[in-house]
Amino acid sequence: MEDPGGLDPCFPERDWSLQKGLLERGISGKSQVLFAVVFTARYLDLFTNYISLYNTCMKVVYIACSFTTVWMIYSKFKATYDGNHDTFRVEFLVIPTAILAFLVNHDFTPLEILWTFSIYLESVAILPQLFMVSKTGEAETITSHYLFALGVYRTLYLFNWIWRYHFEGFFDLIAIVAGLVQTVLYCDFFYLYITKVLKGKKLSLPA
Repeated sequence: MEDPGGLDPCFPERDWSLQKGLLERGISGKSQVLFAVVFTARYLDLFTNYISLYNTCMKVVYIACSFTTVWMIYSKFKATYDGNHDTFRVEFLVIPTAILAFLVNHDFTPLEILWTFSIYLESVAILPQLFMVSKTGEAETITSHYLFALGVYRTLYLFNWIWRYHFEGFFDLIAIVAGLVQTVLYCDFFYLYITKVLKGKKLSLPA
């Protein structure tokens, strides 16, 4: 089992952005639930594979922060959660990626299938958030910055894979294809972010 980028370097910023911006509405609770599932499935090996104290602690922190974020959205900040627009059918993402992980993986073992499932699911976990933005027609500034940070983090993965292939001969087709899919999903948002948000305008989708 090979984690293509280790622990998510964007996670602390993502968690802070959510806590700071929840009251502004616009954060998809469904995307955060999917991210919580992603981290849980990916880091369940902490019970069987010990790498270091730091690695174990960070995996626990990632899982705990993910579920804390979900709790904050659906409990502490429930009054400001825009559930009327957060209506993406997540089963259309979870079920196909679970089936794909079962069929296409590096090794047919429970932990490897879970790791592969987390890679596939992460590549599309942002769709409920993008769908929510498309329904409202605009995004708050903090939400735009949050989405941009997630997109940059995934793009940096691509450079990491190029580096590792060049210097280590590492090549993971599953992780690379999933990463490319996720990056493509952000392309339209990147264009709007650069042409509007960076110029001080609110991100609004074309009518």
